[in-house]
Amino acid sequence: MAAATSVSSPVPLAWYPTLAVATVAVGLMLTASFFIYEATSSKRSRCFAKEVTTAAAASVFLGFGSLFVLLASGVYV
Repeated sequence: MAAATSVSSPVPLAWYPTLAVATVAVGLMLTASFFIYEATSSKRSRCFAKEVTTAAAASVFLGFGSLFVLLASGVYV
């Protein structure tokens, strides 16, 4: 039987706080961009593809940001 290998993170522990701040900041900027686009454009001039792309990118960055916030604070998920 082969010896068991330990599971380790692909990202060094020291990078967690930096990644948390960076990904949350980018996610919040994309969210703000989405809301500004929705508030300033008329219903006829909106582009559905741009809305979905911006919302999906913001969601991905905020999702990873919340993961790294939890990891940086010691909650291992």
